[in-house]
Amino acid sequence: MSAGWFRRRFLPGGPLPEPQPPGPRSSPVPYHRPRFLRGSGSSPGATDSSRRSDSRPVRCPARGRTLPWNAGYAEIINAEKSEFNEDQAACGKLCIQRCEFGIEEEWLTVCPEEFLTGHYWALFDGHGGPAAAILAANTLHSCLRRQLEAVVEGLLASQPPMHLSGRCICSSDPQFVEEKGILAEDLVIGALESAFQECDDVIGRELEASGQVGGCTALVAVSLQGKLYVANAGDSRAILVRRDEIRVLSSEFTPETERQRIQQLAFIYPELLAGEFTRLEFPRRLKGDDLGQKVLFRDHHMNGWSYKQVEKSDLKYPLIHGQGRQARLLGTLAVSRGLGDHQLRVLDTNIQLKPFLLSIPQVTVLDVDQLALQEEDVVVMATDGLWDVLSNEQVARLVRSFLTGNREDPHRFSELAKVLIHNTQGKDDGATGEGQVSYDDVSVFVIPLHSPGQGSGGH
Repeated sequence: MSAGWFRRRFLPGGPLPEPQPPGPRSSPVPYHRPRFLRGSGSSPGATDSSRRSDSRPVRCPARGRTLPWNAGYAEIINAEKSEFNEDQAACGKLCIQRCEFGIEEEWLTVCPEEFLTGHYWALFDGHGGPAAAILAANTLHSCLRRQLEAVVEGLLASQPPMHLSGRCICSSDPQFVEEKGILAEDLVIGALESAFQECDDVIGRELEASGQVGGCTALVAVSLQGKLYVANAGDSRAILVRRDEIRVLSSEFTPETERQRIQQLAFIYPELLAGEFTRLEFPRRLKGDDLGQKVLFRDHHMNGWSYKQVEKSDLKYPLIHGQGRQARLLGTLAVSRGLGDHQLRVLDTNIQLKPFLLSIPQVTVLDVDQLALQEEDVVVMATDGLWDVLSNEQVARLVRSFLTGNREDPHRFSELAKVLIHNTQGKDDGATGEGQVSYDDVSVFVIPLHSPGQGSGGH
């Protein structure tokens, strides 16, 4: 998808579209940045060099705009890797209402007190263009709200009932629920998992209908009933930073971290590889001279390694190729979970990535009510452009140093998000070591946990 085609299709006020054949397909959603960035500009106090036309300005919400919990946000576009920012962000109040199926309520409606209210922050990192990330930012919160509304009675009960209808078919139903250890938080986890799947289906339909391709990772934080739920599908990351603790709240999903799941799928459904790949892992790509030799390998059921005699089928291209940041699923994709990519196929083949690319997130639950919170306790959510350059420990040092010295600034959390991004641009201040540069899009939320303000924000 060329930048010119995308501009004609997505950008308001751009040049008129070129003549199209009969029955042109429409774009699913216009290109835009998050709504809460309206009226924003680049980082104030920028140096002369950062004001040059070739600079990468850091954007954050205007000072008069308050996000949920007074959270901070900042973003920077990639260094000409693509013309458009492929990251997207969303946040807002999550209003869970008792309503009949089919009745569509307005997102961010002010809720009566008797209804359940939560808050939502999300980051989407697109690849193959920004379309999937834009669709996810406009869709996932609605999917989640619908999924939560379907189980809201169970969320409000002291223990989720076996039947939402209130009937008790079996007198031992409560006992069975208790023995299974089913809690209200399990309903939220299930709602998040179902919402990701529903959103993935929507993205697939919309992109196919508009003749587009692409996918995105998704990292979501939801505050509900005193707990923070972090759902991740991809390689973005969230961490909790406290005065004496760093807690990782998400796991990156890459071909390497999910090797066994991917290999097992190929073992169960070998036809998915169309005879073009080997599911076995070897320390390196095998060559013809390896035929007949005994070499190290491992399969889906193995954490350790063993030896096997090399056969001709072992010389095929590996299911997972490369290591670290260079690892690719079927030689194509660097992540193993995400949304979209329904039409993505291995180059010059008809092999689809989607059976191996999973849309279901891993969900971590942080019981905020059980923490003895301090003023500097925050959750940092960011796309992989930040974590490629900064470690958890480096981010934590920057967070602690900045918040301790800026307690009186009401905009300190957005300022902190900007500081984190500036430290991915090679500006070594002694806290991050070598001053490495991230050339990727970078988006950062900083969510304070101590006595959060209840700004409504918007997506």
